[in-house]
Amino acid sequence: MKFKKEVLQTCCVSTKWLERVFVELQHCSDTEFLIKQEEIWWQLEPSDWLQAFEGHPRIGDVSSLAEKFKETESIASSEQSGVDRATDDILVELKEYNDRYFERYGFIFIVCASGKSALEMLSLLKDRMNNSRDDEIKIAAGEQAKITKIRLERQL
Repeated sequence: MKFKKEVLQTCCVSTKWLERVFVELQHCSDTEFLIKQEEIWWQLEPSDWLQAFEGHPRIGDVSSLAEKFKETESIASSEQSGVDRATDDILVELKEYNDRYFERYGFIFIVCASGKSALEMLSLLKDRMNNSRDDEIKIAAGEQAKITKIRLERQL
């Protein structure tokens, strides 16, 4: 096995995904591993996806937002790095829409932020506010799949 459970858990915190990937993909090539882990992801239930979303901190205020992006920049170099050039006004609006999103859907806004500016993420957030909860869970699950794959690729 290429990964210990602790490493897999830094990529995705869904218990069912973690257990299945750890047990079923012991002897896969890197390419096969990346394909099959995503197949497992899409076989999970929405409740498992929601559990994975909980592995991302909810944005609470502007100062914690700036701190969050600074820390993830050092941990995962390209994730969310587009926010470091954002104005305070954009950060405030991003926080406000994140709060609205959480109130509407009951889970945090999930987006694969790699390569996206804060303004792009804000635009995506605003656009996604019109989705039904079921559609939004599926969209967020797709974003989580992208995030997980990027994190796994970095570990390979």
